[in-house]
Amino acid sequence: MSTASNRPRPGHHRYGSVQSQHHLARNGSASKRRAPDFMEVYLWALRVAYLVYLLQPRTRRLQHTAAPTAPPPKTSIISNDVLKDLSSWKDSSSARLPKGFMADLEKRIASILMNQDKRPEYNEPVIKKTFAEFYNKITDKARKKALESDRRVEDLMLHFYTCATNELQAGRAPGDDAWKLMVDRYVALFIRLISATLQEKTEKDWARSRPELTHKLKIMEEKLLKHDQDIAAASAASRASTVGKSVEVLVERSYKVKDMPLVMHVGRVFSLTNTMLQSDIDKYKSVWTLKAALADLKTYQLNLNLNTRFTLRDEDFDTRDAFQAWKKAEDHPLSQMMLNLLQTEPELAKAGTGGQQIPHPPPGAENSSHAADMGYANTIRPVFDSSEGGSLGFDQPVDMSGLNLGGSEPDLNDNQEHPFTFIPPDTRAYYKFALSQIFAHEVRNQPSNGNAKTDPSALFSKQSTELINVLCLRWRIPHFTRVNLFLDVVKDEFCDQQIDLEMLDAALMYADQLNDDPSLSSQPLEQALEVSNWTMADFTLHGHIISALHDALLRDLFAVACRCYEPKAPSVGGIMVVLDTHIYSDPQFSQSARDQERFTKSLQKGMEEAASEMYKEFVTKVVPENTEEWQFYHIIQLGKTVLGLIEKLQKKYRKMPEIMGANPKAIFIQEALPHYVKDSHDMIVTILDRADQTQVEVPTEDGFELYESLVDIRRIHQQVLPEVEFDLPIEEFLAPFVWRVIEVADLTLVKWAENAFREDEFQVRNENPNQDPTDDEKHSTSVIDINRAFGQTVKQILALGWQDEFQYAKFMTAMTKCIGNAVARYVELVEEKFNAEMDRLSPDQEAALTNSRQERWMQIAKDTWNNKEKIEPFQFYPESFVKLNNIEWVLYRLDDLQRTINVDACIRIMEKHAPPASRRPNKAGSYVFTIKVIEAEDLMACDLNGLSDPYVVLGDERKRLGKTRTIYSTLNPRWDETFEITTRSPVNIVATVWDWDSLKNHDYVGRTQLKLDPAHFSDYLPQEHWLKLDSQGQILLRISMEGEQDDIQFYCGKAFRTVRRTQREMVRKITDKLSAYIHHCLSRQSLRSILSKGVTASVSSFFSRNRQSNPVPQAPTDDDISLPLRPLVQYFNDNFSIMRFTLTESAMVMVMARLWKEVLTTIESLLIPPLSDKPSAQKPLNQQEVDAVYKWLQFLFEFFNARDLETGESLGVPQEQLKTPKYNDLHSLAFFYSEPTNFLIHESERMASQAAARARSNNRVSAPQPSTGSLGAMLTVPGGALARSKSIMITRNLGTMRKAKEEKRKEAQAEQSDDIILRILRMRPEAERYLKDRSRQKEKQAAADAAAEIVNQSIAQGAAGRRKK
Repeated sequence: MSTASNRPRPGHHRYGSVQSQHHLARNGSASKRRAPDFMEVYLWALRVAYLVYLLQPRTRRLQHTAAPTAPPPKTSIISNDVLKDLSSWKDSSSARLPKGFMADLEKRIASILMNQDKRPEYNEPVIKKTFAEFYNKITDKARKKALESDRRVEDLMLHFYTCATNELQAGRAPGDDAWKLMVDRYVALFIRLISATLQEKTEKDWARSRPELTHKLKIMEEKLLKHDQDIAAASAASRASTVGKSVEVLVERSYKVKDMPLVMHVGRVFSLTNTMLQSDIDKYKSVWTLKAALADLKTYQLNLNLNTRFTLRDEDFDTRDAFQAWKKAEDHPLSQMMLNLLQTEPELAKAGTGGQQIPHPPPGAENSSHAADMGYANTIRPVFDSSEGGSLGFDQPVDMSGLNLGGSEPDLNDNQEHPFTFIPPDTRAYYKFALSQIFAHEVRNQPSNGNAKTDPSALFSKQSTELINVLCLRWRIPHFTRVNLFLDVVKDEFCDQQIDLEMLDAALMYADQLNDDPSLSSQPLEQALEVSNWTMADFTLHGHIISALHDALLRDLFAVACRCYEPKAPSVGGIMVVLDTHIYSDPQFSQSARDQERFTKSLQKGMEEAASEMYKEFVTKVVPENTEEWQFYHIIQLGKTVLGLIEKLQKKYRKMPEIMGANPKAIFIQEALPHYVKDSHDMIVTILDRADQTQVEVPTEDGFELYESLVDIRRIHQQVLPEVEFDLPIEEFLAPFVWRVIEVADLTLVKWAENAFREDEFQVRNENPNQDPTDDEKHSTSVIDINRAFGQTVKQILALGWQDEFQYAKFMTAMTKCIGNAVARYVELVEEKFNAEMDRLSPDQEAALTNSRQERWMQIAKDTWNNKEKIEPFQFYPESFVKLNNIEWVLYRLDDLQRTINVDACIRIMEKHAPPASRRPNKAGSYVFTIKVIEAEDLMACDLNGLSDPYVVLGDERKRLGKTRTIYSTLNPRWDETFEITTRSPVNIVATVWDWDSLKNHDYVGRTQLKLDPAHFSDYLPQEHWLKLDSQGQILLRISMEGEQDDIQFYCGKAFRTVRRTQREMVRKITDKLSAYIHHCLSRQSLRSILSKGVTASVSSFFSRNRQSNPVPQAPTDDDISLPLRPLVQYFNDNFSIMRFTLTESAMVMVMARLWKEVLTTIESLLIPPLSDKPSAQKPLNQQEVDAVYKWLQFLFEFFNARDLETGESLGVPQEQLKTPKYNDLHSLAFFYSEPTNFLIHESERMASQAAARARSNNRVSAPQPSTGSLGAMLTVPGGALARSKSIMITRNLGTMRKAKEEKRKEAQAEQSDDIILRILRMRPEAERYLKDRSRQKEKQAAADAAAEIVNQSIAQGAAGRRKK
């Protein structure tokens, strides 16, 4: 609404420019002014509207009068001069018509013929008939083509002349030549039509591009109209009787109100009838004359020059320059209005000038620079121009400065009575009154536009706008006064609540449009808007208006803002837009910071009260009055209601968070949340106490939902009120609900696992039978069900977003324990069923069970006599492979579950909150013993071949703990299998060795026992024990212990290790079924068969230092060597085809890798005996046999790798997995195999000294001294010291397991061991003494390392305890 600029005011300020009150208006002091009444303003407005009626151009009508006959001219102009001119156009290129002209000309002629052209000169029937004949002629195809090609205007005119002559001559007497003059007129009409077509606004602008042609046509038209300038009058006269003619005469005014549109609008504005209007006009029309209007203008001009009180004076302005600028701008509109009066009533000029005629405006005055500068008068003309439907008919302006319009000047002074007829005594007051009436009338009659915004341009109707413009023009209201008085009216209406905010905004925008419209100001717009050019009354009024509107808007803003918490709260946006757009942007607006701060505080206080009341309404609506009816639901609903309102406020005030410095959302939170927190605390205590008393548990879902609701409340409370404590221990109140869920899970998860296992058929879920199943389809439904059960329970807790991290870690620890128990139970069930499937008897074995003892012995003797070792292929069930897939899938899902729980974060949290070492319990509640059955030596032979098929059964005093696999045809087996037992007190472990027999009961081999006492393993370091059997031989066990801890890391590791060990055992079970045939094919008997075919193989070894000089027979070919492998490869392929369809890709690789390990172990057993400190009866192979064995190794390596010959891609086990440490040891073995004994002893001593030096430099972690000293116990770990056993902690997820495996591989590759050399030396009888010496040396080294480990562990524990303190 800015009506003023920020530019500095010009100079010429007077001293004391702020004048006294009697200088603020043109009509004297405020104390002498009398407020206008309704009828006075009505009469002053009525007379101005009536004046507009008087200034309207009077209509004319034709009146027929007799005229003397005159002899018409005998010749036509076109027959003389015009035809001569046309002949000179032929050679002029500028006289050619533009392209496309003929089409437009045809359209115009057609519009004449169809009566679409409303010009009267073309409506005569004879003229239309002439044009019709001409139209038919030019539309002829041949003639039309010629005319469009030549484009000569003279051709068109000649064709039209011919048509006009023929038409006018038809039916005339031979001597009648009167028609010849009509030919000139008809041709003139045609030329006018051509000119109009050329001047029509088109994209090509034909008239401007051909000025010469346009000029010639104009001259020719003037020549043709030489006898008659008005074609329409001539046409009418030609139709009249030859005895007279028609002339135009002015129609007298009716002085009827119905002919006065503006007068009737005044009546509507002031709510008066036409009868009353007519009565007043009849009463005062003798006074309200044009002469009185002219006298008003002369008197006003005279008072303006004399600086009297009847006009604005220099005292009304702040500077003389402002007054002079306004005064100068008044000259032109006054002159223009006087001219308009004189043009309407020329007699006024004669009466005022003593008979002198008023000079007509000079030609071209309309385009003169003087007329261009007369902006104010020119802008009035479109409003009142009769041609546009207005009320006044101004002609072009003329300079009236030198014209004396007054005759004798009246004697004017400040004491005389009011001298004006049409200008009221107090123009400002009368105009404001009239404007308020007009505005009120428009508001009352404003059409309803629904929700659409009011258009500022439609604020006033056309007649109201015309009335306002006329009042401002006749009453000489300056532009700035007009705008300010309009704002004053709008201010009064808004403060009186007569208009709403939307209408106020539209009115203020309308005021801005007035300021931007230069046509409404007699001064230049920039000058009129300059505040320094205003009157002091307008300056003061504008400041008062802005201040009053600001106060009113703030009151409305306060009322609306205090309702912001209501369900259908009104918006403050409209008020803020009006304030920002129209009030605060106004340069004259000023507000002190103190006032603004006072309003902000008041607004905040009001909104605080409203927020408090709204929260009380919420409580009354949601919470029952009776405390016995209180439930968590009511707290939740109250919280949702509070949060809903906060969210609504957030969205509503997203773009404008604050209202004049007051934040509705923050205020509501500050008021409501503390009350809600207190109320929630009291309600929770009451509900929980009642539940304890009645022994009725609150539903867990209600507790969880309440927690989520309270957490949201707390988050908002902390964001908005960080300095205020949230006095509601949510976690303390609601943690029992989470523990309840965990307790239920502990009871139900194991049952879910059992039920899922029981209902599972362990079938591949092949959704598309026509395609091979994918890896995702190769596990059965049971693992999906238990994983869903685990996930639902965990996600139920995770969804809470528990804020207390220590409690969350404890929740997840307990939850992990529950899941681990369920997983262990599921894995146990799967393994039991898998073992039952894998240990079933073959059909021949089942048939042999029915034979008598004598028949079984006869069959054994028969097989022995025939030297037949019968190997029956094992038939695998697909369900067995699906079970292995399930175990693998459980392993992956456990890893995913750990990431979901974020186990690493829980570990850090538990460590951070762990008590100091001095306060920790000294002993764990229970202990986990890990027993690894490594190997046995010198077992008793139970079979006729002098060997046994041993396996070990572990058990305690109550139950069987586990069983190893069977190692066939050996007295020195190596199992390397691990079992776990959890106990709280010492327990005796019994290890029983049995000999497997398919045709009879298994034979007893031997038994030993060991007491597992936690006190003996207090250092938690692994121990190895060689235990003597009660019959013959000894067995090696490695035992380690871990305290079972209430720790998430422990439970995760335990679950992972259980699943992983089960997976390995199941893979081992599968490979064991294949290993018998591996041993059969890769045996010394197969080697002898290769070399006993009459082809003596004697290939010299490149490892041997002494070459044979004697010639040797040709060695066996590769086909001969690979011959024993062909049935083995076929056996593998038959089984792999079944596995590949059922097992997942990773499980298939795992099985093949295990088979590869079995192959390596078998090949290794062909070359060297197991590790021991005693000599072995096994004989070394000759060089031919060694070469054959290594070719077997190479053939089988390529088979397991299965490289594609075209792409080179490995389709089997990757090379990285095939090249295991044992594979590398076998290649190292070839280097030492044929070396002399002394060389081997020297290499062993060198490697042992290097290992001891590394152990001392690295301060390696050592193990306690074993209970019995033997070389086998000492040589299992490189360097002579036992490594710490695998801890549950390092097997808690797939990542840690892969990391540990990689470290083990790197360690095996980095450290050299003399184990291979010592195993070779067992086949050298001369090395028996060295083996015993090496055993004693390692015993001493192991004891020293164990002592160092105990010292280091004690130091580490003490340092950790001090850090905790």
